[in-house]
Amino acid sequence: MRPEVRDRLARMHPDERALLRPLVETTRTFYIFAAILGVVVLWGLFAYYQQMRYGLGRTGMNRPAYWGIYIISFVFFIGISHAGTLISAILRVCKAEWRRSITRSAELITVLVIGFGAIQPVFDLGRPDRLLNIFFHAHLTSPLLWDVLSIGLYFMSCTIYLYVPLLPDLALIRDSGIKAPWLYRILAGGYQDTPKQRAVLERVIGALSVAVIPIAISVHTIIGWIFAMTLRPMWHSTIFGPYFVMGAIYSGIAAILVAMVVLRRVYRLEQYFKDIHFDYLGQMLLLFSLLWLYFTFAEYLTAFYGAEPAVMRTFWAKVSGPFAVPFWAMVAGCFVIPFGLMARKATRTPGGTLVAGIAVVIGMWLERYNIVVPTSVNPRWELESIGHYLPSWVELSILAASFAGFILLYMVATKFVPIVSIWEIKEGREHSAQEVSRRVSEYLPDTPVLTTVGDSK
Repeated sequence: MRPEVRDRLARMHPDERALLRPLVETTRTFYIFAAILGVVVLWGLFAYYQQMRYGLGRTGMNRPAYWGIYIISFVFFIGISHAGTLISAILRVCKAEWRRSITRSAELITVLVIGFGAIQPVFDLGRPDRLLNIFFHAHLTSPLLWDVLSIGLYFMSCTIYLYVPLLPDLALIRDSGIKAPWLYRILAGGYQDTPKQRAVLERVIGALSVAVIPIAISVHTIIGWIFAMTLRPMWHSTIFGPYFVMGAIYSGIAAILVAMVVLRRVYRLEQYFKDIHFDYLGQMLLLFSLLWLYFTFAEYLTAFYGAEPAVMRTFWAKVSGPFAVPFWAMVAGCFVIPFGLMARKATRTPGGTLVAGIAVVIGMWLERYNIVVPTSVNPRWELESIGHYLPSWVELSILAASFAGFILLYMVATKFVPIVSIWEIKEGREHSAQEVSRRVSEYLPDTPVLTTVGDSK
């Protein structure tokens, strides 16, 4: 760190100093980890080059398994993106004060992961130029068109929802001169954080918080409809829309918890990501583990009770057949582990939520695998026509590169924007005392006026 930058940080407010330091301090470990992730990304690009040169024959996809790792990852990544919209937006709308430390990290996850989700169907195409057919030969009755439109709107709204609350912090970095003043002059624009501008900013954030909630819900509902509006076994179900939305929120909460634990350790943010945050998010994880069990039980009970032959082939393939391992691993990751850990306050700690969050992330990826693959290889025609699917090194390399690319971009982003909203933390400190006093006085009954017998006459 340059001496002049160190001096400027020393003169700042303690919150500003603690949260801006990661932008100007970069350790050797950061570069080593970034280099490893970069190598994984380059390997994934090489794998995609092989697929482009030799065709989809390099993948494990075949007849009738036209969908594989790419579509699984598409649904998974778009689900993770709900971390910053539904969770952050709902907490803002509800004026949950404990949200102030976690909203920025959640919103950053959203914007970055949407891009990695949206590109997965492009990998699934043998010729990426065919993506243009969505626009040149669009048909309003196609759920695929609905998906493209909703994800495009979702990405734009989430980007705006990330950028607008960033303005006061961008202006602070610009005015402090601690990092690339020319860049932050462009990013912050003419924002000066005057009382009038702050009032307008908060009104805009409030409107955006309300607007992104239905957009986020519509995105994963439509993704669920892509499956549900076919007649393939265990897909043609009315439960898929809400099931996918619930699963997206569940995986989003898990992703936030994992990111918070890592950021807390790496950037020494223990005073901002406190035990109470992990306790509250752990309770949310507990609630959604129960919701996941309910939706999953409802889906499989309905399929079992109907006993349609084609559906039952897929059902038994998951429960006790060739897909039993990923199925029961999904159950363990999505319910057994998170419920066991989050049901006890003693394990709703950073360490406990990290284990539960990782289990849910893996479990939700396996859930998408169990939705896509068993149905793909068990079509409705005769039993002897059952197919097979085993992902190739090309697909697995691109999957690894997608995860590595997301983590790498998230790491780089933490070097350009504060991972905790500085202005919201300062605002919370300034208004906490009178706000708590006002809220408590609203909840308590009015103080009774005591009168004596003589007064009452």
